[in-house]
Amino acid sequence: MELMEVFGSNVFSDKVMKERLPRHIYQALRETIEKDIPLRPDVADVVADAMKDWALEKGATHYTHWFQPLTGITAEKHDSFISATGDGGIILEFSGKQLIQGEPDASSFPSGGLRSTFEARGYTAWDPTSPAFLSETVNGATLVIPTIFLSYTGEALDKKTPLLRSMEALSVPAVRLLKLFGNNSVARVSTTVGPEQEYFLIDRSYYNRRFDLILTGRTLFGSKPPKGQEMEDHYFGSIRERILAFMHDSEMELFKLGIPVKTRHNEVAPAQFEIAPIFEDSNIATDHNQLIMETMKRVAVRHNLALLLHEKPFTGINGSG
Repeated sequence: MELMEVFGSNVFSDKVMKERLPRHIYQALRETIEKDIPLRPDVADVVADAMKDWALEKGATHYTHWFQPLTGITAEKHDSFISATGDGGIILEFSGKQLIQGEPDASSFPSGGLRSTFEARGYTAWDPTSPAFLSETVNGATLVIPTIFLSYTGEALDKKTPLLRSMEALSVPAVRLLKLFGNNSVARVSTTVGPEQEYFLIDRSYYNRRFDLILTGRTLFGSKPPKGQEMEDHYFGSIRERILAFMHDSEMELFKLGIPVKTRHNEVAPAQFEIAPIFEDSNIATDHNQLIMETMKRVAVRHNLALLLHEKPFTGINGSG
């Protein structure tokens, strides 16, 4: 497949929505995304049905609300599209209610002291500003729906909710200021970010012999290597074929998810590398950076490599993760 065909092929993007949704439904959804107008239940039902059909056509069997709890990683609970019928068969369905809200057990997630552990209620709520996508693994495809994670009383139990609230808190006075200067057409001010992701790659056989790397992601014992950064000859140097093969496979996976990764190169420390996307809306860029880390760790295993995201995994060696 050509790159133009690959890019965004696993994303329920604005282009896909425009093709699959009735015009009035598409416009109503865009108003929710752009103007914070509450999403009507009838609109959610149509969007959910179109999302399900698109995912099934691409081989998905399950869907999940994907959120970012206070653990530093992402979380997901998969549910299948099947519902039982009275005659012993099944039908495939996905409603607007299932799209908009989920209720995973939150008792085992950290809450920042906002509630008692035994109060298990936690709610995921669809974030329509970040497009749904397909996650492809050896077990098939899953429809992934980006969400926020809240308590029953509205406290943030994740890292995305504070981001969205801060973006809105910044937008309101910025819009007010622009209108003061005569720009009355502006409705929202958005922030953008393009986080570069640095990482280390080591042979998996070496990684498996180091329990400190396995358990903590960094070295806790041992001696310094004979070769450090004395001449910084690794920086922007020629990329080895094995590493380049890993980079290529990672990029193809990320292109399918619509992540505009632009740059790849050797970083300053030995065995350190960098990948960097083009600037995007802060919310989408944050989701994309989580996907970059998850995808690269998964692809590294295919190449018999271990990927380290610790900011300084090796004592005395420069590196920011």
